[in-house]
Amino acid sequence: MPEFVLDQGSPEAARAFQGLDAFTQGYIECLFFTDEERLCEEGKRDMPAVVINRATMESRFEGGDSFGFADLAPVALASIVADCQRFQAVNRALLDQAAELVPGSTELRYAREALDDRRLGQLFWYARNGHGVAFTDDGNAACLKALQEACGWRTPFQQTDSYVGDDGLVYLA
Repeated sequence: MPEFVLDQGSPEAARAFQGLDAFTQGYIECLFFTDEERLCEEGKRDMPAVVINRATMESRFEGGDSFGFADLAPVALASIVADCQRFQAVNRALLDQAAELVPGSTELRYAREALDDRRLGQLFWYARNGHGVAFTDDGNAACLKALQEACGWRTPFQQTDSYVGDDGLVYLA
């Protein structure tokens, strides 16, 4: 599978993205990773093609007119930042515990890498929006179970969907 690299857009947009905390960056990366195809269809843009180097069997995306960070409507970015800050504040102790788990240990037995802030932000997007990836996929630690439950129905962190507005920018519903 090709590596997904978020298009950050203009130099100004890239600086704005780099100014976000790693948790929020991971969350935004997964928003575009999971929703890219649908956003391109809605926005009538061509999807990037997958190009495979047969000698190395490495793959990459090439061409197309993908959506990226610079395409987020300011109101959507503000909502994302607020949600990520709120999720981190409410669940700080659990996130800290998750970051301390050791890959290969009983609590994080399936993980190859430690859970850093970027990965935890990615897991927040996946878990919140039912993408089949959960905080508990890599282990069964109590903190991971509690983080997964924090994204369930009847919580402030229920599912959110992205869509292309009439102005061509990406919004959240």
